[in-house]
Amino acid sequence: MDDAGPETGHAETGHAETGHAETARTDPLTFRRYLAAGLTGLFLALSYPPFHLGLLAIVALIPLFWAWREAGVRRSAGLGFVGGVVYFAIVLFWVRYFGAVAIFPLVAAMAGSWALVGAVVGWLRRLGFAGPWVTAAAWILGEAIIGRWPLGGFPWGEVGLTLHDWGFARSLASWGGVALVSFVVVATNGWLLELALAVRRRERRPLVSAVASLAVVVLAVVVLNAARFEPTPTGRLRYALVQGNAKNRVLTQQEFYVDRYLPNSHFKLAAALHGPYDVIVFPESSMDRDPRVDPYLRQRIDNIARRHHATVIANAIAHDSNGRSFNTNVVFRPDGTVEGTYAKQHLVPFGEYVPWRDHLGFISELQQIPVDFTPGHSRAIFRINGHRVGTVICFESSFSPLVREFVRKGSEAIIVTTNNRSYRRSGNSAQHVAMSQMRAAETGRPVLHASISGITAVIDASGRVHTTTKLFVNQVVTGSITTMRGETPYVRWGDWAVTLSAVAIIACSAVGLARNRRGRGLGREGP
Repeated sequence: MDDAGPETGHAETGHAETGHAETARTDPLTFRRYLAAGLTGLFLALSYPPFHLGLLAIVALIPLFWAWREAGVRRSAGLGFVGGVVYFAIVLFWVRYFGAVAIFPLVAAMAGSWALVGAVVGWLRRLGFAGPWVTAAAWILGEAIIGRWPLGGFPWGEVGLTLHDWGFARSLASWGGVALVSFVVVATNGWLLELALAVRRRERRPLVSAVASLAVVVLAVVVLNAARFEPTPTGRLRYALVQGNAKNRVLTQQEFYVDRYLPNSHFKLAAALHGPYDVIVFPESSMDRDPRVDPYLRQRIDNIARRHHATVIANAIAHDSNGRSFNTNVVFRPDGTVEGTYAKQHLVPFGEYVPWRDHLGFISELQQIPVDFTPGHSRAIFRINGHRVGTVICFESSFSPLVREFVRKGSEAIIVTTNNRSYRRSGNSAQHVAMSQMRAAETGRPVLHASISGITAVIDASGRVHTTTKLFVNQVVTGSITTMRGETPYVRWGDWAVTLSAVAIIACSAVGLARNRRGRGLGREGP
């Protein structure tokens, strides 16, 4: 961590903290600072799917970091909030399909994580600690918090995910998860700003420091990329992923209940399959009833499993004897018998259940979620042609720790069953595939990303995408993947980058506060 002395603006931060209103009156750069924060939000959003200008993220944060220089706690928080609002309003634009009651609170809550980072950066600067390393540590700590809290978190929009298509970034993810990629991206932005300022001011010492720090970042990326863990192949799995909902709208009562469009569309596609498969996947919401108890569904799945001598995964809403509802993957053996089930553990708040329902009844939009699902409580690993495979359902694939646990339990491949139809032709589906890329890279496991309406994708153990489908096109994707074993550093050690960042922020805070107390004590003892 950089201990900020007079040259880094520590002496001036007291002036910046004399009050937000006074600062706004005396700082002629106020408008430009907030404009810079907004530009960061725009540039970073363009680096994110579906725009895919990934490398833009390497410089996208520079305007915000310039605006943060010498700003106090409240000003830094405000600037961070503005940048976050612009960023998440673009990245999460697909939430608009659920109305203003959904998108405005969600964008504000997510932007609050940027405001928190800004406040921490401003506070640490006041304590005498500043610089890109401090900012990077604060940033990934902010991402970790919003990814875990409240209501289980919402890890959407992590900076590191912008580089999902770049091999060096996926190598970093195999070492420390997306958090490590975020740290490197944020630190690089910070040091590029320091370099530009040093060149402009012709200051030799800051110039040397910036060049040396950037060299350290580049060297670390090169070394970690070269030393990337290579998992051990264990065999092959032949797959068929059935994408069977081509309707970019809500089904009519006739289509859903009478025609039974969802299962029949998938069964029609499956009827055209030829040859043996190890696994056939009907994605999330593909079955309109529990296939274990519905004779119509059970008979057809039994026929498909026996005809292709394949394990069949089908998703539906299942109910237990207590009337509870579960979002469930049901796994059928090649002989048509049920091997087991996996119930979704990480449910979508305000999507699959309504927190504080009794107090939010006045919001009419929540009537779209008449029943609260119950979360499952255990990871399930299934045997498919001798290989151990884990399945996760939709939203769950955005959580690195959850997918990591499946691999720690011995999974050789991951199957994601998902339904993104509600988000139509927005960037949501592309963002979701990018997350599966990073889950593959983090764990060293291939991922079959099976979507009911697209995008369906096949991703190898390094995170490279080999096949994708278009949205709202009925299609079957077939092929084979190489299953893997062995633990990447991320699987073995987890989110160590977040832990070290938290320790560093706490240590800087403690040292800064202690130093300030000593300074006040010396002042009282002086003449």
